[in-house]
Amino acid sequence: MQLPRGRRRQISQSSRPEGPLAYARLSDPILVKRAKDGDARALEALCERHAPRVEKLAGHLLRDPEDARDAAQEALAKLCMKIRQFRGESQFATWLHRLTINACRDVGNRQRARACEPLLEDRRAATDGDPAGEADRAELRGELNRCLAEIAPEQARVVVLKDALGFSFEEISVAADMPVGTAKCYAHRGRSRLRDKLSDVA
Repeated sequence: MQLPRGRRRQISQSSRPEGPLAYARLSDPILVKRAKDGDARALEALCERHAPRVEKLAGHLLRDPEDARDAAQEALAKLCMKIRQFRGESQFATWLHRLTINACRDVGNRQRARACEPLLEDRRAATDGDPAGEADRAELRGELNRCLAEIAPEQARVVVLKDALGFSFEEISVAADMPVGTAKCYAHRGRSRLRDKLSDVA
């Protein structure tokens, strides 16, 4: 049946809803694209969405809560600075996971280095009444650092990530860009070399 001429039906076109854009409802790929184009609100939405995961991962990798907060803040800061470097070859969450692991490693290394520095307080009388014990621990840290410097850098790095920072081998694999099996091999060889060197010192 044909409609009478002059009374053609008009197809209604749905118009886009008015009002502000709901950034929280946008997917990660869309937010990333908008953030790379300079949309500050999209970048803020990415940070807010992933901050709990970043903080949880940092808390798992670094036992000290303050260190974990510092690492989480550094990871989110790196997200803001390096968002244009994200090429989309992996999921955004995976890329951010690597940023967080690297930030935790950096914070852990800084804390470990500060713990081994000959601070002025180390020369003062110990408040716990055991200056000899503290001196022995400082000497042991110094010997350990010297021995770490004498083994292969890859092995030393894995040993520090595993034994000093508490990384799992899967996390070391991501942070150091090596297979899990290689990380386990480096850890075994590095520990063996350290034992030999420390026994020679003793």
